[in-house]
Amino acid sequence: MWLRLRQICLVAENLAPVEEELIDVLGVEKCVSDLGVGVFGLANGLFPIGNQLLEVVSPIKEDTAAGRYLERRGGNGGYMVITQCDDEAPRRARIEELGIRQVGNYETDEFKNLQMHPKDTGGSFFEINEQVGPDAHELDGAWEPAGPNWQRARRLERVTGIAAAEVQCDDPQKVAERWAEIAQIPLQQVDGVATMPLDNAAVRFVPCRDGRPEGLGAIDIATADRDAILKAAATRGAVSGDAQIALGGIRINLI
Repeated sequence: MWLRLRQICLVAENLAPVEEELIDVLGVEKCVSDLGVGVFGLANGLFPIGNQLLEVVSPIKEDTAAGRYLERRGGNGGYMVITQCDDEAPRRARIEELGIRQVGNYETDEFKNLQMHPKDTGGSFFEINEQVGPDAHELDGAWEPAGPNWQRARRLERVTGIAAAEVQCDDPQKVAERWAEIAQIPLQQVDGVATMPLDNAAVRFVPCRDGRPEGLGAIDIATADRDAILKAAATRGAVSGDAQIALGGIRINLI
């Protein structure tokens, strides 16, 4: 069984400004808006980054899970680590065996969604989804949440992929072991950091160091033109390190 990082989701109080800064700084293009998330009281936008997607969601109604998450974490930031598997049935059996609650799940003819309750996983929202149908398991194959022909919006001039997600936790080792137990993937220690390797990326588990509670604190993005990204970020006051920017309440490490 394989498991890939397919999508990262951010949450924002207001959608348009975050979409604008992603487009301006990362050079990405939106492939779809509000495809099925309205039922959860959300609006969204998805942006291809190589063979993966970066999504931003924003509440449009009162009393949504996303709104409560914004309040708990004190503003915009990382929201979900979304993976793609090649066989959903054993993944679901594993989650049920571990007694992990599922939230907001749905299934169509071509897509099977497993979203786990963050109180049962720790750290952040963790999803394991399967795309079904022709080319479903190809690296740049169909991905229902991104709409039909999402590849048409792929722009590779500045960014080419999402290489890692960094989840900050009160107890990083405990949360790392829980995610590894769910995914059935042995943990690695990389420079002293508990890391869960995926087929195309990694998930790191680190302490909470930025004054915010547990959540998705950072991602690593592979770049084709780091200088252009840093220059665009500088005009917005969004450079946060030699090779790091801050957009939408999340740190983005440029590699």
